[in-house]
Amino acid sequence: MLDRLHVKNIALIEEADIQFDKKFNVLSGETGSGKSIILDSINFVLGSKADKNLIRYGSEEAFVRAEFTVEANNAAIGELSEMDIECDGTIVISRKYSLDGKGSIKINGNSVTASMLRKVTSHLVDVHGQSEHFYLLNEKNQLDLVDGLCREQLKEHKTTLSELIAKKRGIKKSIDELGGDEQGRSRRLDILDYQIKEIKDAEIRVGEYEELSAKKKVIDNLEKIAVALGEVRGILSDDNGCTDLLSSASRLMSSISAYGDEYFSICDRIENLGVEAEDISQTISDLADGLSFDENEAQYIEERLTLIKNLMRKYGNSEEAVLAFYEDAVRQYEALSDAAENIENLFRQLKATDDEIFECCCKISVIRKETCRSFTGKVVDELKSLNIPNARFEVEFAPFDRNSARLNDINGADDICFMFSANKGEPLKPLSKIISGGEMSRFMLSVKTQLKDINGISTYIFDEIDAGISGITARAVAEKFIAISRNTQIIAVSHLPQVCAAASCQFLISKKDDGKTTVTSICRLSPEERVQEIVRLTGSTSSEAATEHAKELLAYFGN
Repeated sequence: MLDRLHVKNIALIEEADIQFDKKFNVLSGETGSGKSIILDSINFVLGSKADKNLIRYGSEEAFVRAEFTVEANNAAIGELSEMDIECDGTIVISRKYSLDGKGSIKINGNSVTASMLRKVTSHLVDVHGQSEHFYLLNEKNQLDLVDGLCREQLKEHKTTLSELIAKKRGIKKSIDELGGDEQGRSRRLDILDYQIKEIKDAEIRVGEYEELSAKKKVIDNLEKIAVALGEVRGILSDDNGCTDLLSSASRLMSSISAYGDEYFSICDRIENLGVEAEDISQTISDLADGLSFDENEAQYIEERLTLIKNLMRKYGNSEEAVLAFYEDAVRQYEALSDAAENIENLFRQLKATDDEIFECCCKISVIRKETCRSFTGKVVDELKSLNIPNARFEVEFAPFDRNSARLNDINGADDICFMFSANKGEPLKPLSKIISGGEMSRFMLSVKTQLKDINGISTYIFDEIDAGISGITARAVAEKFIAISRNTQIIAVSHLPQVCAAASCQFLISKKDDGKTTVTSICRLSPEERVQEIVRLTGSTSSEAATEHAKELLAYFGN
């Protein structure tokens, strides 16, 4: 439940600290006093979209902190655990938003995103207002409600269904690996056969692309190479070339080599240089003589490189990868060629599993229908007590059979729709299409009364859902609020004296103008102050009779 709310610089609120009662809290006040600001603050800290208009004029940032107490089995704790956030039964949420559009959100001191925040708060608070679509008006949520009502009755069947669907996925994966049905397998075999033949016929080997690329480089630069080799050979071998000069130098050093070891050593080194120069010159001559342009060879190299490049583009970025693909394709081809019997067996398993899933879906549907008959009857009884005497409410189940049933959905094959009629003679229609605002409020209260021990939400917030209600109906609505608040905390904005008198705690929202600024304040009312507020809500003057009537109204609800 929401224990405490601290608000700072939100709209007309400069600063406020509200400590809520664990049961039934009512916010009342004059129209325009700022009651909706409190709910805006709560919505803000729950994760609604931030808006700069929320920030109080003259302030740089808005701030809200909410403190919740939760049971150990609350789903919000599980969400926090997924986020590695510790929780000892208390959840403290704080949120800031500044004029520059920057903000921060923290849960128990840990920074989180708005989407993470909403995952947690969706298990803590349910907010409903007169102008909003009630959660249950969305048909996709209606099945979740029904399953919540079924409780443990569905648990075993849903577990079985989930296991069967997982088994089905495994069978389909095995079928896919074996090429699927006969047509799919034939297509796969044709593709593999083409790939295997293409790679095999190419007869590529590791390192071939690099070798051919080197040869192509020589062919592309043949003229440049020939010119360079010719010039180098001339430098080395022509008259007065390098070898002639080294020979002359060797003879000169030889004539003085007897005069010292150092001269002898130099002479020996020059002789070695001469020998090396002659060897290089011969090698260059051989290379130059071997240079030739073979058009057929050049074309072969070009075509071969193109072939290998295309294979690598399709099957891998290297010869090794292409050959590995080839080996895997051969393995797959052999497996698929022998897979007909295995596939036939897997399809038999798939059909048998679908039969089991269908049977499980039928059992789930029977349980849901039985639960709905009881649930709709109780809701109708509640609606009658809320002055809708001709109310009819049914849960419509779309029919399904073995051919039309969804057999891949862990929620089963049911599609349902809440059908409602408020007036005698009017046909049942989808709830979201025909229910009015006032009827919607009472329908919601009737459902909430049935859900108070089921959905795990610890706090309900109602924004003037009692608008347009008065008299006997107003008292009945107040009593429903009390019934819900025995198990679930309620925070409600109301103008009805009956609802305010029924609350276990009442807050007065008022607006003050000092001539310069306007400030909204929140005050928890004492028993005496509650009497005066209820007198105001009845529209009476502060007469003795009006005061006694207010006291009687409070006493009727045990306050």
